[in-house]
Amino acid sequence: MERALAALERGDGFGAELALRELLDSGTPREALAAYLGQAELLQGQPIEARQWLGEGRFTRETAGHGFHMLGRLEMSEGNMPAAGDAFDRANSFTPDSPRLWVDIGRLRYAGGEQTMALDAGVKAVQLGPEDPEALMFRGQLARDAQGMRAALPWFEKAVAAKTGQLDLMAEYAATLGEAGETKAMLKVVRQMTAQDPGYLRSYFLQAVIAARAGKYGLARKLLMRSGQEAKSTPAGMLLSGVIDLETGNHASAAQELDRLYRQQPENRRVRDLLARALALGGNHRELVYRFGAAARLTSASPYLQTLVGRAHEALGERAEAAVLLDLASRKQSGNLIALRPADNLADVAFRGDSSGRDAMAYVRSRLVAGNSGEAIRAATAFLGRFPGSADALALAGDAELAANNPGKAMAYYAKSATIRQSWPLARRRISTLHALGRSADAERLLRQYVTGHPMAVEPMHMLAQAQFARGNVEQAAMLLDHALAAGGDRDPDLLALRAAAAMRMDQPDLAMAMAGRAFEIMPTHPASLQALLLAGGGDLAAAISEKTRRIGR
Repeated sequence: MERALAALERGDGFGAELALRELLDSGTPREALAAYLGQAELLQGQPIEARQWLGEGRFTRETAGHGFHMLGRLEMSEGNMPAAGDAFDRANSFTPDSPRLWVDIGRLRYAGGEQTMALDAGVKAVQLGPEDPEALMFRGQLARDAQGMRAALPWFEKAVAAKTGQLDLMAEYAATLGEAGETKAMLKVVRQMTAQDPGYLRSYFLQAVIAARAGKYGLARKLLMRSGQEAKSTPAGMLLSGVIDLETGNHASAAQELDRLYRQQPENRRVRDLLARALALGGNHRELVYRFGAAARLTSASPYLQTLVGRAHEALGERAEAAVLLDLASRKQSGNLIALRPADNLADVAFRGDSSGRDAMAYVRSRLVAGNSGEAIRAATAFLGRFPGSADALALAGDAELAANNPGKAMAYYAKSATIRQSWPLARRRISTLHALGRSADAERLLRQYVTGHPMAVEPMHMLAQAQFARGNVEQAAMLLDHALAAGGDRDPDLLALRAAAAMRMDQPDLAMAMAGRAFEIMPTHPASLQALLLAGGGDLAAAISEKTRRIGR
């Protein structure tokens, strides 16, 4: 039994099963072993076999807590959330002080929209097991969602120290190091994982991410192939595969992969823009115009999408349509928040109402787009009433109040949502709301906190650099911009143009010219690109720029 429990602790379901079946064959009652045999089958990815041991709930009193806990895990893995809750409740009646049970209760609550209660469960799990690696990892994941990568790292470090060699823990730690910009430390952990178990597929996926970020796309492709089909079929795997194909010139394959992801995530505008880029580079101009022509004309469209669709029109000989979109792309972007249209048809959204979370979000957004903030508030409040602990429901209620010009109420909802999960879109809405309330110092403090917690996030770094540049802190702005460029912002013409302006202020004309030229190359019609190039190169460039822009139809 000691051998079996040790195998279960290190995640070796097969070894545990061998030891447990020896006990079973030697006469140990089934009820005394069922909980552990069920866990062993779960570790091996065998839910049908696990249910044979756990489903009937036939355990001894000593093992009942663990047995119902494992039954709850089985139900949760199969999406049976109410049944999982019942099983965890029964487990809690036997083992109320189990930190790992409270971790799983927290995970169930989080998945079910009771996220404030999930935070409470995470805190309780660490109180019951301050050295328990699963409790520490869960707290790290919660901290990562709410406070950023830097805040999560100490929790993961403690978890890894509490249970050295646990590969899933090390993978979470490595991924968080990567998002915190600690690439060398990430690579060190990943290499330790590979040395410990060359068959652990997640380590190859993490190495593929590192290689892609370093621009080694051929190596990234090989590592991604080694990571297995399961990793490649996740949203992160599809995105990575699409980006690798884009960068290696496999535009048709990139479009296919990104289209698959976009159909899963129709609200993801970054994926939409990448798909549009793949179609454009592959010469599929007609499809690009057909799929994204309407989206490119919306106020919320990115200048990049507008430029891609505009150039597609131009390639098809539709110069009037191209001129409209290229003109939209060249206008200075407003910093105001805009209500985004839902991806679904508005009539379908209105028919479905607000019964589910996705439907509620689409319905509220459709009311905001239509200017009916009163109905948006009603629907968002009703949704929040059903899921009072949901970060999404709180943020949606804040959106409705903000659209109704109630920034104080919106801020209260946003602040509660941010204690659970603070994405950049939510942080940006909070920053705008603080400005609307006249609390600009608090807005900049929040922006700094976000950049500190998410050092690989390009847009917030760019925004903070803009604030520093406007205040005359040119060197600090340049440092932030350099970091943003290294983190993936090297194709943003606005960012490059600002870096060129900072270089001019710092008497670095060669650097200014290089940055301005890069911005102009990416988007010649963008006013920031033109202005940066003129400032960096002087009046001698005016004629050449005029001729170049005339030739591209502007």
